[in-house]
Amino acid sequence: MVTQTVNEAIQAVDEKLRSVVASDVDLLTDASRHIIKSGGKRMRPRLVFLAYLAAGGQDVVEAVPLAAAIELVHTATLVHDDINDHSLTRRGQATVHARWGRTFALLTGDYLFTKVYEMMAPYGPAYNVVMADACVKLVEGETLQAAAAKSGQMDRETYKTIIARKTASLFEAAARMGAQLGGANQDMVNALSSYAHDLGLAFQIVDDILDIIGDPETMGKPVGGDLTKGAGAFVVQNGQHTDGTAVLEAPAEVDPIKAMLSRLRESGAVEIARMEAVQLADRALRSLADLPPSAARDEMQALAEAIVEREQ
Repeated sequence: MVTQTVNEAIQAVDEKLRSVVASDVDLLTDASRHIIKSGGKRMRPRLVFLAYLAAGGQDVVEAVPLAAAIELVHTATLVHDDINDHSLTRRGQATVHARWGRTFALLTGDYLFTKVYEMMAPYGPAYNVVMADACVKLVEGETLQAAAAKSGQMDRETYKTIIARKTASLFEAAARMGAQLGGANQDMVNALSSYAHDLGLAFQIVDDILDIIGDPETMGKPVGGDLTKGAGAFVVQNGQHTDGTAVLEAPAEVDPIKAMLSRLRESGAVEIARMEAVQLADRALRSLADLPPSAARDEMQALAEAIVEREQ
Protein backbone atom coordinates (compact mmCIF):
# COMPACT_ATOMS: atom_id res chain seq x y z
CA MET A 1 0.00 0.00 0.00
CA VAL A 2 2.80 2.44 0.88
CA THR A 3 4.63 1.58 -2.33
CA GLN A 4 1.54 2.36 -4.38
CA THR A 5 0.90 5.57 -2.45
CA VAL A 6 4.47 6.77 -2.97
CA ASN A 7 4.51 5.80 -6.64
CA GLU A 8 1.30 7.76 -7.22
CA ALA A 9 2.80 10.74 -5.38
CA ILE A 10 5.90 10.56 -7.60
CA GLN A 11 3.66 10.67 -10.67
CA ALA A 12 2.12 13.81 -9.18
CA VAL A 13 5.66 15.20 -8.77
CA ASP A 14 6.32 14.64 -12.48
CA GLU A 15 3.12 16.47 -13.36
CA LYS A 16 4.04 19.31 -10.98
CA LEU A 17 7.48 19.61 -12.54
CA ARG A 18 6.06 19.83 -16.04
CA SER A 19 3.62 22.54 -15.04
CA VAL A 20 5.95 24.64 -12.92
CA VAL A 21 8.59 25.05 -15.66
CA ALA A 22 6.10 26.47 -18.17
CA SER A 23 7.30 29.82 -19.50
CA ASP A 24 6.22 32.20 -22.22
CA VAL A 25 9.80 31.81 -23.45
CA ASP A 26 9.22 28.58 -25.36
CA LEU A 27 12.84 27.50 -25.39
CA LEU A 28 12.98 27.43 -21.58
CA THR A 29 9.82 25.36 -21.43
CA ASP A 30 11.01 22.93 -24.09
CA ALA A 31 14.51 22.47 -22.67
CA SER A 32 13.24 22.12 -19.09
CA ARG A 33 10.62 19.56 -20.03
CA HIS A 34 13.18 17.71 -22.13
CA ILE A 35 15.35 16.94 -19.10
CA ILE A 36 12.33 16.31 -16.85
CA LYS A 37 10.73 13.79 -19.20
CA SER A 38 13.97 11.79 -19.37
CA GLY A 39 12.89 10.34 -16.04
CA GLY A 40 15.33 9.20 -13.39
CA LYS A 41 15.05 7.31 -10.14
CA ARG A 42 13.27 10.16 -8.28
CA MET A 43 15.14 9.09 -5.15
CA ARG A 44 14.89 12.47 -3.44
CA PRO A 45 11.10 12.82 -3.80
CA ARG A 46 10.76 9.21 -2.64
CA LEU A 47 12.66 10.09 0.53
CA VAL A 48 10.43 13.12 1.12
CA PHE A 49 7.32 10.94 0.96
CA LEU A 50 8.69 8.05 3.00
CA ALA A 51 9.95 10.35 5.75
CA TYR A 52 6.63 12.18 5.74
CA LEU A 53 4.70 8.93 6.15
CA ALA A 54 7.12 7.50 8.73
CA ALA A 55 6.65 10.69 10.77
CA GLY A 56 2.89 10.17 10.84
CA GLY A 57 1.84 12.33 7.88
CA GLN A 58 -1.56 11.37 6.54
CA ASP A 59 -1.86 12.94 3.08
CA VAL A 60 1.18 12.79 0.79
CA VAL A 61 -0.47 15.26 -1.58
CA GLU A 62 0.60 18.09 0.73
CA ALA A 63 4.23 16.98 0.29
CA VAL A 64 4.15 16.97 -3.53
CA PRO A 65 5.29 20.60 -4.06
CA LEU A 66 8.14 20.12 -1.59
CA ALA A 67 9.22 16.87 -3.24
CA ALA A 68 9.03 18.52 -6.66
CA ALA A 69 11.20 21.41 -5.48
CA ILE A 70 13.97 19.14 -4.25
CA GLU A 71 13.85 17.10 -7.46
CA LEU A 72 14.09 20.32 -9.45
CA VAL A 73 17.33 21.20 -7.62
CA HIS A 74 18.75 17.84 -8.64
CA THR A 75 17.54 18.28 -12.22
CA ALA A 76 19.13 21.72 -12.50
CA THR A 77 22.48 20.32 -11.38
CA LEU A 78 22.27 17.61 -14.05
CA VAL A 79 21.91 20.24 -16.77
CA HIS A 80 24.99 22.07 -15.52
CA ASP A 81 26.94 18.85 -14.87
CA ASP A 82 26.42 17.69 -18.43
CA ILE A 83 27.92 20.95 -19.67
CA ASN A 84 30.95 20.58 -17.40
CA ASP A 85 31.42 16.93 -18.36
CA HIS A 86 30.80 17.47 -22.09
CA SER A 87 28.20 14.68 -21.89
CA LEU A 88 26.09 14.18 -24.98
CA THR A 89 23.56 11.74 -23.49
CA ARG A 90 21.64 11.59 -20.23
CA ARG A 91 19.28 8.70 -19.44
CA GLY A 92 19.43 7.54 -23.02
CA GLN A 93 18.60 10.85 -24.69
CA ALA A 94 20.47 13.95 -25.83
CA THR A 95 21.54 16.31 -23.06
CA VAL A 96 20.19 19.85 -23.03
CA HIS A 97 23.49 21.35 -24.16
CA ALA A 98 23.87 18.74 -26.92
CA ARG A 99 20.48 19.72 -28.33
CA TRP A 100 20.28 23.45 -27.62
CA GLY A 101 23.91 24.45 -27.07
CA ARG A 102 25.95 25.49 -24.05
CA THR A 103 24.52 28.98 -23.59
CA PHE A 104 20.89 27.86 -23.55
CA ALA A 105 21.75 24.90 -21.32
CA LEU A 106 23.33 27.24 -18.78
CA LEU A 107 20.27 29.44 -18.85
CA THR A 108 17.96 26.43 -18.51
CA GLY A 109 19.83 25.27 -15.42
CA ASP A 110 19.63 28.78 -13.99
CA TYR A 111 15.90 28.89 -14.76
CA LEU A 112 15.28 25.60 -12.95
CA PHE A 113 17.18 26.82 -9.88
CA THR A 114 15.19 30.04 -9.72
CA LYS A 115 11.94 28.11 -10.03
CA VAL A 116 12.97 26.30 -6.84
CA TYR A 117 12.92 29.63 -4.98
CA GLU A 118 9.38 30.20 -6.16
CA MET A 119 8.25 26.73 -5.09
CA MET A 120 9.86 26.95 -1.65
CA ALA A 121 8.53 30.41 -0.75
CA PRO A 122 5.26 29.20 0.86
CA TYR A 123 7.09 26.88 3.28
CA GLY A 124 8.86 29.58 5.27
CA PRO A 125 12.24 29.69 7.05
CA ALA A 126 12.08 26.25 8.71
CA TYR A 127 12.21 24.63 5.28
CA ASN A 128 14.04 27.24 3.24
CA VAL A 129 17.06 27.16 5.54
CA VAL A 130 17.31 23.38 5.10
CA MET A 131 17.05 23.66 1.32
CA ALA A 132 19.54 26.53 1.11
CA ASP A 133 22.07 24.67 3.25
CA ALA A 134 21.78 21.59 1.03
CA CYS A 135 22.22 23.67 -2.14
CA VAL A 136 25.31 25.38 -0.75
CA LYS A 137 26.86 22.03 0.15
CA LEU A 138 25.97 20.62 -3.25
CA VAL A 139 27.80 23.40 -5.09
CA GLU A 140 30.77 23.09 -2.71
CA GLY A 141 30.95 19.36 -3.41
CA GLU A 142 30.82 19.84 -7.17
CA THR A 143 33.53 22.51 -6.92
CA LEU A 144 35.80 20.26 -4.87
CA GLN A 145 35.28 17.49 -7.41
CA ALA A 146 36.13 19.75 -10.35
CA ALA A 147 39.25 21.00 -8.57
CA ALA A 148 40.40 17.45 -7.83
CA ALA A 149 39.78 16.41 -11.43
CA LYS A 150 41.82 19.38 -12.66
CA SER A 151 44.75 18.54 -10.38
CA GLY A 152 44.54 14.85 -11.30
CA GLN A 153 44.71 13.70 -7.69
CA MET A 154 42.25 12.95 -4.95
CA ASP A 155 42.64 11.25 -1.59
CA ARG A 156 40.02 9.17 0.13
CA GLU A 157 38.98 11.82 2.63
CA THR A 158 38.45 14.39 -0.11
CA TYR A 159 36.28 11.91 -1.99
CA LYS A 160 34.16 11.30 1.10
CA THR A 161 33.78 15.04 1.62
CA ILE A 162 32.71 15.47 -1.99
CA ILE A 163 30.00 12.81 -1.97
CA ALA A 164 28.74 13.95 1.44
CA ARG A 165 28.18 17.42 0.03
CA LYS A 166 27.16 16.83 -3.57
CA THR A 167 24.87 13.83 -2.98
CA ALA A 168 24.17 13.05 0.68
CA SER A 169 23.26 16.65 1.52
CA LEU A 170 20.22 16.64 -0.79
CA PHE A 171 19.16 13.16 0.37
CA GLU A 172 19.34 14.39 3.96
CA ALA A 173 17.41 17.57 3.19
CA ALA A 174 14.66 15.55 1.49
CA ALA A 175 14.14 13.34 4.53
CA ARG A 176 14.47 16.21 7.01
CA MET A 177 11.85 18.35 5.30
CA GLY A 178 9.53 15.41 4.73
CA ALA A 179 9.76 14.50 8.42
CA GLN A 180 9.10 18.10 9.47
CA LEU A 181 6.05 18.30 7.23
CA GLY A 182 4.78 15.02 8.63
CA GLY A 183 4.90 16.36 12.18
CA ALA A 184 7.91 14.44 13.50
CA ASN A 185 9.54 15.34 16.80
CA GLN A 186 13.20 16.35 16.77
CA ASP A 187 14.52 12.87 17.60
CA MET A 188 12.60 11.40 14.68
CA VAL A 189 13.74 14.20 12.34
CA ASN A 190 17.36 13.51 13.32
CA ALA A 191 16.99 9.75 12.86
CA LEU A 192 15.45 10.11 9.41
CA SER A 193 18.07 12.69 8.40
CA SER A 194 20.91 10.38 9.47
CA TYR A 195 19.34 7.51 7.56
CA ALA A 196 19.08 9.58 4.38
CA HIS A 197 22.61 10.98 4.69
CA ASP A 198 24.20 7.53 4.89
CA LEU A 199 21.88 6.28 2.17
CA GLY A 200 23.11 9.11 -0.06
CA LEU A 201 26.74 8.14 0.55
CA ALA A 202 26.02 4.51 -0.29
CA PHE A 203 24.05 5.55 -3.37
CA GLN A 204 26.93 7.63 -4.74
CA ILE A 205 29.56 4.96 -4.13
CA VAL A 206 27.42 2.43 -6.00
CA ASP A 207 26.90 5.00 -8.76
CA ASP A 208 30.66 5.35 -9.10
CA ILE A 209 31.07 1.57 -9.13
CA LEU A 210 28.55 1.33 -11.95
CA ASP A 211 30.54 3.93 -13.86
CA ILE A 212 33.29 1.32 -13.92
CA ILE A 213 31.38 -1.92 -14.48
CA GLY A 214 27.97 -0.79 -15.74
CA ASP A 215 26.38 -1.47 -19.10
CA PRO A 216 26.11 1.79 -21.09
CA GLU A 217 22.75 0.79 -22.62
CA THR A 218 21.27 -0.07 -19.22
CA MET A 219 22.56 3.12 -17.62
CA GLY A 220 21.62 5.41 -20.50
CA LYS A 221 25.06 7.05 -20.61
CA PRO A 222 28.65 6.12 -21.47
CA VAL A 223 30.60 4.48 -18.64
CA GLY A 224 33.89 5.94 -17.46
CA GLY A 225 32.79 9.56 -17.52
CA ASP A 226 32.80 9.97 -13.75
CA LEU A 227 36.35 8.69 -13.52
CA THR A 228 37.56 11.43 -15.82
CA LYS A 229 36.15 14.06 -13.45
CA GLY A 230 37.36 12.38 -10.28
CA ALA A 231 34.21 10.71 -8.96
CA GLY A 232 35.72 7.23 -8.98
CA ALA A 233 38.57 8.14 -6.68
CA PHE A 234 37.47 5.90 -3.81
CA VAL A 235 37.49 2.91 -6.11
CA VAL A 236 40.78 3.88 -7.74
CA GLN A 237 42.50 4.53 -4.43
CA ASN A 238 41.44 1.22 -2.94
CA GLY A 239 42.43 -0.68 -6.04
CA GLN A 240 45.72 0.84 -7.08
CA HIS A 241 47.38 3.05 -4.50
CA THR A 242 48.60 2.81 -0.92
CA ASP A 243 50.09 6.27 -0.46
CA GLY A 244 46.76 7.98 0.29
CA THR A 245 46.24 9.50 -3.15
CA ALA A 246 44.62 8.42 -6.36
CA VAL A 247 46.13 9.47 -9.66
CA LEU A 248 43.18 9.64 -12.02
CA GLU A 249 44.99 10.39 -15.25
CA ALA A 250 45.45 7.30 -17.41
CA PRO A 251 48.59 6.92 -19.52
CA ALA A 252 48.29 7.77 -23.18
CA GLU A 253 46.81 4.74 -24.95
CA VAL A 254 44.49 4.06 -27.84
CA ASP A 255 41.51 4.26 -25.49
CA PRO A 256 42.72 5.37 -22.03
CA ILE A 257 39.31 5.23 -20.36
CA LYS A 258 38.68 1.65 -21.44
CA ALA A 259 42.19 0.70 -20.34
CA MET A 260 41.65 2.30 -16.93
CA LEU A 261 38.29 0.59 -16.48
CA SER A 262 39.83 -2.75 -17.36
CA ARG A 263 42.56 -2.33 -14.73
CA LEU A 264 40.04 -1.36 -12.09
CA ARG A 265 37.82 -4.34 -12.80
CA GLU A 266 40.79 -6.64 -12.34
CA SER A 267 42.22 -4.97 -9.24
CA GLY A 268 39.59 -5.90 -6.66
CA ALA A 269 38.79 -2.22 -6.10
CA VAL A 270 35.15 -2.65 -7.05
CA GLU A 271 34.56 -5.28 -4.37
CA ILE A 272 36.18 -3.10 -1.71
CA ALA A 273 34.08 -0.10 -2.66
CA ARG A 274 30.89 -2.17 -2.67
CA MET A 275 31.69 -3.39 0.85
CA GLU A 276 31.95 0.25 1.93
CA ALA A 277 28.55 0.95 0.39
CA VAL A 278 27.04 -2.03 2.21
CA GLN A 279 28.45 -0.79 5.52
CA LEU A 280 26.95 2.66 4.94
CA ALA A 281 23.58 1.12 4.07
CA ASP A 282 23.74 -0.92 7.28
CA ARG A 283 24.47 2.26 9.24
CA ALA A 284 21.50 3.91 7.58
CA LEU A 285 19.29 1.03 8.70
CA ARG A 286 20.49 1.38 12.28
CA SER A 287 19.24 4.97 12.27
CA LEU A 288 15.73 3.62 11.70
CA ALA A 289 15.83 1.37 14.76
CA ASP A 290 14.28 3.93 17.11
CA LEU A 291 11.40 4.80 14.78
CA PRO A 292 8.00 3.29 15.52
CA PRO A 293 7.15 0.34 13.29
CA SER A 294 5.33 1.34 10.12
CA ALA A 295 4.95 0.34 6.49
CA ALA A 296 6.98 3.43 5.55
CA ARG A 297 9.87 2.34 7.76
CA ASP A 298 9.75 -1.12 6.14
CA GLU A 299 9.89 0.55 2.73
CA MET A 300 12.95 2.57 3.77
CA GLN A 301 14.68 -0.61 4.89
CA ALA A 302 13.94 -2.21 1.51
CA LEU A 303 15.20 0.91 -0.27
CA ALA A 304 18.58 0.74 1.49
CA GLU A 305 18.98 -2.87 0.47
CA ALA A 306 17.97 -2.15 -3.12
CA ILE A 307 20.47 0.70 -3.46
CA VAL A 308 23.51 -1.46 -2.79
CA GLU A 309 22.23 -4.18 -5.12
CA ARG A 310 21.25 -1.97 -8.06
CA GLU A 311 22.75 -2.41 -11.51
CA GLN A 312 21.77 0.93 -13.08
